[in-house]
Amino acid sequence: MKIVIIEDEKLTAEDLAETIIQAEPESQIVAILQSVKESTDYFKNNQAPDLIFSDIQLGDGLSFEVFSQVHLTTPVIFCTAFDEYAMKAFKANGIDYLLKPFTLTSVQAALQKFHNLKRPVAGAKDNYLQDFIREFSVQYQPRQSSILVYYKDMILPIKMEDIALFYVENEITHLLTFDQKLYYPKNNLDELEKVTGNQFFRANRQCLLSRRSVVNASSYLSRKLSVAVSVPFNDIITVSKEKTPQFLAWLSGH
Repeated sequence: MKIVIIEDEKLTAEDLAETIIQAEPESQIVAILQSVKESTDYFKNNQAPDLIFSDIQLGDGLSFEVFSQVHLTTPVIFCTAFDEYAMKAFKANGIDYLLKPFTLTSVQAALQKFHNLKRPVAGAKDNYLQDFIREFSVQYQPRQSSILVYYKDMILPIKMEDIALFYVENEITHLLTFDQKLYYPKNNLDELEKVTGNQFFRANRQCLLSRRSVVNASSYLSRKLSVAVSVPFNDIITVSKEKTPQFLAWLSGH
């Protein structure tokens, strides 16, 4: 069975490829593609594989753009960090998915489901894939316009556009506004990342940035990026080399 992986983080792609081969030794990874453009060009000029594993968010856009531009009937297993609630559209449209971080067990289950299902005909595939893309795109929009914080004896809503960044210090989540006010949200960074939308970027485990807060980015140790923000912040905010393409695409508004 020939498989193509679409994933912009090299280490994640290599890990997924190794896990797939471990789960199904007779399978063959024929290509690992890292962007919408590279994937689109590949499928226009190469024979379609038997199965595609695809991340949703790539450095130059959503992988859905590939399937909108190229006529494919190949089944797709999407790999994503979105929570199960956000991915409910998959169940309605018969497309499988893996939640990151994936495991050997979850990859084996996805492959087994692929083998159990009859390969759809071309027309039906196009219909339910496009239905899913439309449904997911609606769900992908930010679900909240404000974040609730605790202040003295009150609970206050802080508007998203007023937030410069979220960060974790001493295992406590902090919210810093553009007017340099500090609050303490009830959510952790993982939860906040899911509701803040594409105006925010998870730079690392400790920091979630607003695009408006970023002044510039520069090279740092081990090919990381150091990000300067428009509000006073003592710690150095870094972005790993694996996440740099995704960060730069996000910073440019793609």
